[in-house]
Amino acid sequence: MVIDKIKKRIEYEDENAGKEVHRSDIPVGKWVKCSHCKEILYKDDLHENFSICPNCGNHFRLSSRRRIEQIIDKDTFQEFDLKITTDNPLHINDYIKKLETLKEKTGLDEAVKCGIGKIHSEKVVIAVMDSNFMMGSMGKVVGEKITYSIEKAIELKLPIIIFCASGGARMQEGIVSLMQMAKTSAAIKKLNKAGNLYISVLTDPTYGGVTASFASLGDIILAEPNAMIGFAGPRVIKQTIGEDLPEGFQTAEFLLEHGFVDKVVNRKEMKDTLYKLLLLNRHEYLK
Repeated sequence: MVIDKIKKRIEYEDENAGKEVHRSDIPVGKWVKCSHCKEILYKDDLHENFSICPNCGNHFRLSSRRRIEQIIDKDTFQEFDLKITTDNPLHINDYIKKLETLKEKTGLDEAVKCGIGKIHSEKVVIAVMDSNFMMGSMGKVVGEKITYSIEKAIELKLPIIIFCASGGARMQEGIVSLMQMAKTSAAIKKLNKAGNLYISVLTDPTYGGVTASFASLGDIILAEPNAMIGFAGPRVIKQTIGEDLPEGFQTAEFLLEHGFVDKVVNRKEMKDTLYKLLLLNRHEYLK
């Protein structure tokens, strides 16, 4: 294990205490622990490996910025500037303050980043949800940005790819957040009538209202390995039905086996896989 290779060195000898004083060689903030195999990993190495654990293959969660860097050709991404802000329909104390804190911390204005870019020179509309912002929960602004992206794809006659990562609808916005399920689903129906390709990519985690709406409506549904995908969580389901759940329940592999997902794709292969699908779609469209 990597942790076994980490040593401490003698800094000096404390004669009064009668013992050696050690200082760790580990740089602060440079190491991360894999949640699956518990291996201690050097962050820079992990970053270069697409944030995939080299020991067990666990796919760490990605920010929307990192995801776009991995998928979209360099210097081709143009983000939509909608200039819409989140309000507080339920007048919950500190909700707006919490949003402002997250904006400053993450550099995001909401839980999804949307725009136009190229994948190996193939132009697409892309929306990438970010679990670092309120667990990727879908409120009014997220729903509007997703819907705008879909409508833009229709207008420009482009395929759209949505990377989903969400805990579900945003409870701080009540029924307003739930209505985003209907709005995004209606937009997908328009997209389907227009004949545009929609690829949904499910990442860890994808739950709640996002799973119950646009995430499940892709012409092609891909998923990352071991991503947890569902509506309610396994614990809630088990408590509700009073039965043990199958092994691997709600993992991407379980859903692939049961026909919900079309393909489980390693992150290193995701860009090339999307490119091949875009080429197939373009050739079919030109027939």
